[in-house]
Amino acid sequence: MLEECSYHYLPNGIRLIFMPTDKFKTITMGLFIYQELTPKLAASNALLPSVLEKGSRLYPDYLTLQRELENLYGAGIGADIMKSGEKHILTFTMETAHDQFLGENGRLLDEGMSILGSVVADPLVVDGAFREDYVRQEKNQLIKDIRAMLNDKVIYSLERCLSLMCEEENYGVYRLGRIEDYDFIDPSGLYSYYRDLLARNPIDLYVIGDIKHDKVIEAAEKVFNFPRHGEQMKLPATEIMRRIDKVRYHEEEMLINQAKLVLGYRTYTGFQDDLYCTLQVYSGILGGFPHSKLFMNVRENAGLAYYTHSRLEPHKGLMAIASGINYDQREEAREIIDRQLEDMASGNISDAELDNTKRGLINQLRSKQDSPSKLISFHLDGSIGGRTYTLEELTAGIEAVDREDIKAVAERIKLDTVYLLRPRKGGSN
Repeated sequence: MLEECSYHYLPNGIRLIFMPTDKFKTITMGLFIYQELTPKLAASNALLPSVLEKGSRLYPDYLTLQRELENLYGAGIGADIMKSGEKHILTFTMETAHDQFLGENGRLLDEGMSILGSVVADPLVVDGAFREDYVRQEKNQLIKDIRAMLNDKVIYSLERCLSLMCEEENYGVYRLGRIEDYDFIDPSGLYSYYRDLLARNPIDLYVIGDIKHDKVIEAAEKVFNFPRHGEQMKLPATEIMRRIDKVRYHEEEMLINQAKLVLGYRTYTGFQDDLYCTLQVYSGILGGFPHSKLFMNVRENAGLAYYTHSRLEPHKGLMAIASGINYDQREEAREIIDRQLEDMASGNISDAELDNTKRGLINQLRSKQDSPSKLISFHLDGSIGGRTYTLEELTAGIEAVDREDIKAVAERIKLDTVYLLRPRKGGSN
C-alpha cells in the first residue's frame, strides 16, 4: 500500500504525504512539527500541543470546537508530543468520516483540514500571547503527568534506566521535560517560540483515504498557506555510535514489594542499517513474545520474574531488558538473563523460536494495514529514521534472517547500564 505514497511540497515548504486507499471509510490527517530534543526546549515542546488544542481563534474553547466536530459527523482531533530518537515531534491528528458514504461531495475533507489548520496555524492569541489561563492549566496538568509516572514502577524504572544511560545525550531528556522548567514558561514567550517553530522547522502533513490527489493538494494549499522562511532548519541526526568505556550500575530505593531490574544495551544498529530487520528478529527471540527465551527461561522455567521482556528503541539503537523480580534473587536472575544473550550470540536458537518470532513480527506488520494511524506512524518512523521501508520490504527482510545474521547483530550489542529499583523497608519514598 505504501508504494503508492505521493509527495508534494506546499509553496511554504510543508511536505504533503498522500496515501490513497479505498480500504477505510474515513479520511485521516496527521501534521507533525519536528524539533530537536533538548533539555532547554523539552517542556515548551510538550506544553504547546496541549495549549493549542484548548482553543483557536475560530474555536476559542473546548465546547465550541467539539460542536464543530459534531457537525462533521463526530470527527475527532488530537494533539500530543512524541519523542523519537533525539527528535521531539509535535503531533496533531484529525479523522473524519468519508464524504462518499454521506453524500457531502468533498465538504468533510475541506472542513476537517480547515479545523486542523485552525488549531495548528491560527491559535487563540490575546495581546501577543497565548491565553494565560490555558497555559497555566496545561502546565499544571503536565506536571501532574510527570509526577504520576512514579505510580507505575514498571514505566518509571525503564525510563530511569534509559535516562541514566543517556544522561550526557539528548535522548536522556524525558518526553515531557523537567518539572522545574515549567516555572520559566510564560504565555508570551511560549507564543513567540511557537511562531518561530512554525516558521523554521520541518513540517510533514499526512493524508490517507480514498480521495483524488489533486483534491488533497488543493485543500492543503488553501489551509496551510501561512508564511515560512525559505530554508528549513536542519535538525541534527540522532547519535547511535556512542562508545562504552565501562558498564555503569545504579540502584534506587522505594517503598515497593517487587524489585525492578532493567539492563540497557547499545545495539549500534539503526533504521538505515542493513541488519535492522535482523535486530527486530533478535529482540523478538530474546524477549518479544510469550515463546521468547527470557519469558520461557527466566519467568516460566526458573520462576524468577513476574514479568520479563526486551524492548527496542530503533531510532537511537538501544535495547532494554526489563524484569520484575524478588530482590534476593537478583543475582540468579542476572545469570539466567546473561545466559540467554550468550545463547543468542552463539546461534543457539531453535527452529521453533526462529519461525514463531518471524511469524509474530510479520503478523504485527500486517496489522498496520488495518489502521490509518498505524500506517501513518509506520511511514513516519521511516522518515525519522532516514530509510522508508514498504511493508513488503520489511516482511521479506524478516523472512530472510538466519542464525548467522543474528550472530552478527549479537556481536554488536554491548551492555551499557544496569539499573535496579529495590524495596525500602520502612520510611518514605
